[in-house]
Amino acid sequence: MRLLPARCLSVKSSAFYLSQGGRKGLRTGSQPPSQSPPRSITTVILRDHLCATDGLSTLSDNLIDSTLSNEKNESAKPLTFKRKIGPMARCLGIAVGNNAPLVSPCSPMRWKLPVTQKETITCYDDLGNSKTHGLEQRYVSPTTGVCRKLVVQAVTPSTKSEVPIRDHTQQASKIALWLVATSPLRGWIIFKWVTLWLWFTLKLLWSVLWLLAQLYAPIDLPDDSGEDAEVYNTGYYKSYVRGFQGQLWAARSPMEHSSRIIEEGEMDIPTRTLYPRLLIIRDPIRNEWIRCTDRDVIIRTKFIAISYRAVDAYTRGPDQEKDKAQFTEEVRAAVLGQKYDAYWLDLECIGETPAEKNLDLYCMADVYRGADLTLIMLGKSAVGENECWKGWGERVWTMPEALLTSRLCYKFRDREVVTPLSLFELANLAYTNYGLEQAIINAYSGKDPLERLERLTLLKSAIWRRGTAALAPGVAPPPPKLDMIGEKSVISGAYKAERVYALMGFFEHRIQPNRSEDELRALVRLSMANDNDRIAERMVSMLPSTITQTACWYSDDDIYLANLWDILPEIQVAGVTENGALVVDGCRTATIRWKDFPEVAFVTTDSLRRTIIGFIPYLSWPTLIIGLGILMTSRVGGISLIVIGLVLLVCSPRLFVFSQSGRVVSAQPWLIGVKGVVSITEVETHLYGGARGHFPRMYFTPSGSQFSIPERGTERGGSFRQYDYAKLADSGPDAGHIYTLIDTCSSTMYYFRAERPPTVCIFAGREGGLGRFVLCSERCNINELHKESVLRMPTEISQKMELSGWIALG
Repeated sequence: MRLLPARCLSVKSSAFYLSQGGRKGLRTGSQPPSQSPPRSITTVILRDHLCATDGLSTLSDNLIDSTLSNEKNESAKPLTFKRKIGPMARCLGIAVGNNAPLVSPCSPMRWKLPVTQKETITCYDDLGNSKTHGLEQRYVSPTTGVCRKLVVQAVTPSTKSEVPIRDHTQQASKIALWLVATSPLRGWIIFKWVTLWLWFTLKLLWSVLWLLAQLYAPIDLPDDSGEDAEVYNTGYYKSYVRGFQGQLWAARSPMEHSSRIIEEGEMDIPTRTLYPRLLIIRDPIRNEWIRCTDRDVIIRTKFIAISYRAVDAYTRGPDQEKDKAQFTEEVRAAVLGQKYDAYWLDLECIGETPAEKNLDLYCMADVYRGADLTLIMLGKSAVGENECWKGWGERVWTMPEALLTSRLCYKFRDREVVTPLSLFELANLAYTNYGLEQAIINAYSGKDPLERLERLTLLKSAIWRRGTAALAPGVAPPPPKLDMIGEKSVISGAYKAERVYALMGFFEHRIQPNRSEDELRALVRLSMANDNDRIAERMVSMLPSTITQTACWYSDDDIYLANLWDILPEIQVAGVTENGALVVDGCRTATIRWKDFPEVAFVTTDSLRRTIIGFIPYLSWPTLIIGLGILMTSRVGGISLIVIGLVLLVCSPRLFVFSQSGRVVSAQPWLIGVKGVVSITEVETHLYGGARGHFPRMYFTPSGSQFSIPERGTERGGSFRQYDYAKLADSGPDAGHIYTLIDTCSSTMYYFRAERPPTVCIFAGREGGLGRFVLCSERCNINELHKESVLRMPTEISQKMELSGWIALG
């Protein structure tokens, strides 16, 4: 058999042709359309196989011509091709059929059609049943508990999952409002007006017939909305039915299982220590410095604690040990110059084993509390005194070392003099953000004490602005590596949660350092250990300027300009997961409806006049029918009733609107979402058919969202200008990320920004006279919620939300 390389190229071209969705033919070069029709993929492959041998060229032409004739009527005779060339194809080793692989004898390689596989994920319901679906956004149905694809109603739909705004409001209300608001004497609109008026009168007739049917033969008939579902007010929002199902990495309660690796000796560490584990003490007899671990000696020895910056003490490299030895000699000389015989320097006093290192780090704050004096060893003044102070002040550990000590002094390495200084002098020399940290200095100097939570919050902000051994000042830590969590303890390298360990020295209860955890997990553990402060719970209620993709509960700032101590949390942290998600308990939740506006059951203010007027339109058809019935017996009476019935039919839209114009005093609680910016008039139309006169149905929030603008009059309320403000934002850089939330319980509208449509609302806390409600999207594959935004809504609506179980915020 002679192989033809040119034929191999056509097989590859055939595979490319089919991958492009082709049954339109294969075009090569600049072949004009007037030439013979292109041969299909079957024809090309067949020729490649049949022409591979010299003796089959004539047979191949005949078979190909037969194939082309069959392709013209392929749907009518699907088996003709197989019948004619099947035996020959099998003889040549060619697979025939729809699923036949593309194989050419001229190449040992097997060619297959390219298959595009859609990426999928698997989630589990509360019963452990699995469900596989695509990567599109999903939500858990509040009625069935089943994971479903999220359909979002949008002002301007742009994707397959978005639909135009729809509602289930009674059509009679909409038509009546339009008839009242539109004048029929405006050109050709009179035809539309008359058509809708006739449709409205027919709806009145249907209501009368439905009432008669119910009186004489009670049956379940659909109402004028076209739906067969009963609408009633349950008094509660639809709750979020999915709970946390995983395992905690670190739990608040010791009765719960934690997958976190507890290192050796961790459970034996005391909360407080009154003396260091090790001191460097000078032996006067032998005139040498020794390492002392004897408790009886240490508790009777006054010592100096040394504070320094690593780069001022030594340079990493081959001469590192020599530099450390020289620095140690300088420290010892300074200690002796201050008439002390003992000191604590971490270069010499930090343990060698991981357990000893963790213990020394755990008790480092107590070392500086117990020191009689803290000596700050600065670099060489020749490089600049200001640079030395600035470098020392930017390190994370130097702040607790300075604030927790009783006395301070400092020394430059190239000078012999040791100078005492106060805390205020230190702040002026070393702290570049003195204005922001002035409250801390005043508190620890005794001038102006702060409340505990406020002091700890300011300390956290100050320490987070400083650098660690692994991070420069002001740099956020990298995302945690999940493969380092829960597997084995890491005993080398810097602590990733070093800033948390520096901060915990100011707390009453501390946590055992662990090299395998990142800052956020350590902060959660520290918050759980000090339950009275509830730092993590307060952070959940805050809306930061940037919400991280992981650990969305964390916040350093708040768009609403609230401080951490301003928030009163309503939830409790039960633990943290391996993914860094916060598991909270005591949540009151409500789901957000995105697919359309539901029919809302509501009650208006009582009014005898509106009740009577609302009953009159339904008398129009009975009056007209009775008039037609008695027309033959009493002409005058029949005509009178007909005229009265027609007048009532003409006036019925206005009478109907007036009967529905009362203020809504109670409505079925719903949270309804719309992508884009919707006006208050549109919302009233979609919910209640509209509003007339001085009885508006919806209000703007005065201070509930980032787009809120309060009225400056005598009464509190939201300004209509926030609609223009939100529309402007929706046409700018945030286009496609502005949403509208409608709360029927409080009749309030909110505009907010989010990356994805939130489907769950969580009542997390209170602040400034309003509740903090966290809007979250769902990630069913990892059983977590993700914070998208936070709104300030009336606290009383939380009573309309039902309590849920544990929920993970990740």
